[in-house]
Amino acid sequence: MQFIETYNLTGIIIGFATFLLIGFFHPLVIKGEYYFGVKCWWVFLLLGIGATIAALMLRNTIGSALCGVFAFSSFWSIGELFAQRKRVEKGWFPKRNR
Repeated sequence: MQFIETYNLTGIIIGFATFLLIGFFHPLVIKGEYYFGVKCWWVFLLLGIGATIAALMLRNTIGSALCGVFAFSSFWSIGELFAQRKRVEKGWFPKRNR
């Protein structure tokens, strides 16, 4: 941790991890809508609430920030799940026969 503070790398680490987390949620939304439809929105809500609580409880700046990014990526995914349904209806993504 001293190395990170000495070389002022906190922002770079948070930025890179944010990039990875957003990249992680993109396929989750696509696969979630494909296999479960929009019915899985509550999973993203629970993940977001849990990560928000974790962000509030952590004293470590990087850990708290990453929990916050995870939380709001989860919340954002709820809206993206419904938008993904519209993209599937337009034929932009494959539709699963349910």
